Amino acid sequence: MSGDFDLTMDELRVVARYVVRHAEDVLAVFEQAVRDDPRPRAAIDAAWEFIDGADRTKSQRVTSLDAHRAARSAPFEAARLAARSAGDAASAAYLHPIARAGQVGHILRAAASAARVGEMEAGGDPTIADALLERSRQRATPVLIDVLRRYPPVTSGSNRVARLMSALDHSLRQASGRSSGQSAGSAADAHGRGWES
Repeated sequence: MSGDFDLTMDELRVVARYVVRHAEDVLAVFEQAVRDDPRPRAAIDAAWEFIDGADRTKSQRVTSLDAHRAARSAPFEAARLAARSAGDAASAAYLHPIARAGQVGHILRAAASAARVGEMEAGGDPTIADALLERSRQRATPVLIDVLRRYPPVTSGSNRVARLMSALDHSLRQASGRSSGQSAGSAADAHGRGWES
């Protein structure tokens, strides 16, 4: 890939795995709200195809766009965030190696969205969002953190998801020499579905 720095396919798969795990955490919120719309699940499936070793294809792009369209028509914020996270999972295969802070959203927005969904489902309790961000920190592998550090930090935005993403971005960048989180190639996380902590 040409750009400001290199991103390998293996690194993109680590990013996509991180994003898809957060998208899966909240997919049920969308599916319970909009029972007959398969678009976010299709985006997650396309993300897993890439993570599991398939080449990037039009499938990731198309299903990502479709999931983002589903988000726009979702009936409430948590469902919108869930569908958008699924779209983000599929599009992670196409993260650009351009040193712009906006690219960080492709890495961390689904995690921040999942934290916001959890917070909303708990009646707006910010301690739930904090706990979910901690889980997101634990999920971040050294490879993911290395990729993240190639981009400029995000600034705290005007909405809650942007502020949660900024907090997560800051805390991951502060992690030095960190070995927690699971290795992208570990047998225990070979497919990652059903992982909980």
